[in-house]
Amino acid sequence: MPRYVRAKIKGSVFFFTVVLAERPSSLLVDEIDRLRQVYRTVYQRRPFETIGICVLPDHIHAVWALPEGDADFSARWSLIKSGFSRGLAPRSRSASKVNKREKGIWQRRYWEHAIRDDADLERHVDYIHFNPVKHGHVTRVVDWPHSSFHRYVERGLLAADWGGDRCDVQGAFGE
Repeated sequence: MPRYVRAKIKGSVFFFTVVLAERPSSLLVDEIDRLRQVYRTVYQRRPFETIGICVLPDHIHAVWALPEGDADFSARWSLIKSGFSRGLAPRSRSASKVNKREKGIWQRRYWEHAIRDDADLERHVDYIHFNPVKHGHVTRVVDWPHSSFHRYVERGLLAADWGGDRCDVQGAFGE
């Protein structure tokens, strides 16, 4: 079996897609307070900057900047996924997941992409913010509550009507 190798670029910026094992599901928004608490706890233990994030019912998109000299996003996602799962009832699981004591809540793997430049960063943040519209959860970006979009509006970086009802963001974003 091939061994998956992740990018290890210390102090870099990465885009992530992290997905629940059961699609469709609404677990992440149903348990948004649990997710927020675990995310804060991991951030306090292993700091990173969240440049952009959107939590959808069954997946998360995020762009993180890691501290200088640090490339260990895998440990952070592991802590977030396990912390979120702790206390939740197990889902249907394969024998492999049972043997590894996994609850079957998350897909084992996730998508990561090293951000190459400012244009790449802007494209990925736009994609994150528009994702709830893309998936039909809302008709306007501003109407989705679980997104860093609102922080961008508060800081004057984006207008509240940004994205309208369509977006021309192109690319492969790991969904």
